[in-house]
Amino acid sequence: MVGNWLKTSLLMAAIVALFGAVGAALGGGQGMLFALVLGGALNFFAYWFSDSMVLRMYDAREVDAASAPQFYGLIHELAQRAGLPMPRVYLIEAAQPNAFATGRNPTHAAVAATTGILQLLPPQELRAVMAHELAHVKHRDILTSTIAATMAGAISSLVNFFMVFGGRGNERPNPLVALAVMIFAPLAAMLIQLAISRAREFGADHGGAEISGDPQALAAALEKIERYAKGTPLNAAEQHPETAQMMIINPLSGGGIAGLFSTHPSTQERIARLLAMAR
Repeated sequence: MVGNWLKTSLLMAAIVALFGAVGAALGGGQGMLFALVLGGALNFFAYWFSDSMVLRMYDAREVDAASAPQFYGLIHELAQRAGLPMPRVYLIEAAQPNAFATGRNPTHAAVAATTGILQLLPPQELRAVMAHELAHVKHRDILTSTIAATMAGAISSLVNFFMVFGGRGNERPNPLVALAVMIFAPLAAMLIQLAISRAREFGADHGGAEISGDPQALAAALEKIERYAKGTPLNAAEQHPETAQMMIINPLSGGGIAGLFSTHPSTQERIARLLAMAR
């Protein structure tokens, strides 16, 4: 628990520092001060409200025991096995099979799954996937990932603000400096996400296999989800790519060199680790 709070604090500090660097490059001293204040305010907002914002991005609708009895009951059983409070449960109307967890702590957690994953996976594999998401909750990863998603998206907005409203005094930023910042600031934000997300997925795979008691089912689910997700776009993720690292499988359609910067580890390696765990 202490390690995750430290990780979250370092993430917040790194993002605020990045905001300050962007502000200084494009707006001088005043720009840096503005960016630091904005970064601090956004961190505060992200801590309290980023989960609600992400769920709205995906048009997720909350369900309960009456509206989705089987799915809700599955989450309830897994939460009891994991020793967690019952999270809020959401469904996303989307064909791509995927799922994520969000919230600032286990008491204020939510899990969401697409209707596509409910249609694709048999009950045992769906159970293993949602156990993976509850492992994120149990490990207190969800605040870190949600803040990372919120703040990474804000970096591009900050750059656009300085481009529109100018930099030092009444002058616009140097075009070459502005171009460099536009390229490298979002890249730096993405690298911060990469630093925390890949190891987190391995940990959630292991924890989800323990909660569900079925690492082979999770391995089979990951293989299916990746295969189907590649050919089925998830529009909300394409519009908000900073949220991709929250998903159990990368939801973005980009391939090739984009894979070098994927927020998810290799699915084949994840499957191999789960099968080794089963043996």
